Amino acid sequence: MRGNRLATAMLGVTLVTATFCGLVYAQGRAAESAESTLSALVAEALQNNPELRAAAKETEAARQRVRPAGALEDPMLEAGFINVPIQPLRFDSEDMTMKMLGLSQKLPYPGKRALREQLAAKDAETTRYGLRETSNRIAREVKFAYYDLALTDATVRLQQSNRNILEQFLHIAESRYAVGQVAQAEVLRAQTQLGRMSEELLRMERERPVLEAELLRLLGRRANALPIVVELPGLRDAALDLEALQQAALRERPQLLGLQSAVERSAKAVDLARKEKQPDFDLRFAYGQREKDLSGAPRQDVISLTVAMNLPVWREDKTEPRIAEAHAMRDQALELQQAQQNEVLARLRQQVAITEQSRKSVRLYETAVLPQARLAVEAALSAYQVSRVDLLMLLDSQMSLYSYEINRARELVNFNKALAEIELLTGRQMFQGRTKEKR
Repeated sequence: MRGNRLATAMLGVTLVTATFCGLVYAQGRAAESAESTLSALVAEALQNNPELRAAAKETEAARQRVRPAGALEDPMLEAGFINVPIQPLRFDSEDMTMKMLGLSQKLPYPGKRALREQLAAKDAETTRYGLRETSNRIAREVKFAYYDLALTDATVRLQQSNRNILEQFLHIAESRYAVGQVAQAEVLRAQTQLGRMSEELLRMERERPVLEAELLRLLGRRANALPIVVELPGLRDAALDLEALQQAALRERPQLLGLQSAVERSAKAVDLARKEKQPDFDLRFAYGQREKDLSGAPRQDVISLTVAMNLPVWREDKTEPRIAEAHAMRDQALELQQAQQNEVLARLRQQVAITEQSRKSVRLYETAVLPQARLAVEAALSAYQVSRVDLLMLLDSQMSLYSYEINRARELVNFNKALAEIELLTGRQMFQGRTKEKR
């Protein structure tokens, strides 16, 4: 009877081990589903994310500031009495007494209005690039959150399968201990390993709601929304040319384009500061209506037309410092642009290296490490059945296989995270719908 229990336990271990070893291929079948789900989540975030909607409103506000920046100031209308004598207080006793109606308009020096409008246009352009950068960053963050959640779920599934196998190992050890084939230490060792795996499983299950909450935040959903079903992504058939990616980043990265707009704006600010040396004008027109004189003879109405202008005589105190400030701001924008370009090019090099290394690691696990680890578990199990190895070696073989499965899943996530980072750095969506996973 005890022999039947031992045989049943051995059969259970064989079946559970086969199920555990096939989990990676089930994940491969779900890779395309993961890609479509992720695309839908990114689209949802780009539509509903509050931060992105706020950035869109900021962009609209900046666009509305362009036309007013180049507009003339409102004309001034004035009305009043001129040269009215006090004694007697009459409008017909003096020839210069009149009722006046005037209109004035301030006119900036030619070219200032255009430069102010161009400055506002560059501000709006920079904000528009900022909106694109925010969109790309939100998409990257959604992908990162999705991949972290998928890795957690995959890890939980692998832990559950591994725990089932360890439970079978414990039953085998207990059966063999019951017939005096092994010492009690082997049973205790199996119980300890099973307890550690159960503790790790609980920790990962506690971690999932935290990761899911971050994804829900990015999607603009409420915290009490339905759970999100995720799948582990697969390898993508992506050829990465570092030089082409770097050139694309310099051409299309919204952050770099925004800095270029800031540089151009600074150049316009220098031109405007220089224009401030030129005077502005105030054009005034007035109409004066005069009453008849004391004898009843009519007086002619009069008109006035004057032009006033400011005298920019305090150049050392006002104009020259403003020009120097504009030059400094332009130089700062140039240095920031160069620094950001260097950072983008360096990060691209890093991310391309990560993708290549992760791709090689995944393929190494699939073609060599995992098959060999599975054979090692089967060999250790067969040897344990005839008492040629102890339970410790069998447990070590199984835990090594579990560790390799986890590492493969982690490298898959690292590969896809690096691609998402490359998309952010280049400012373009490059890898959608190109999943290619080994079955």
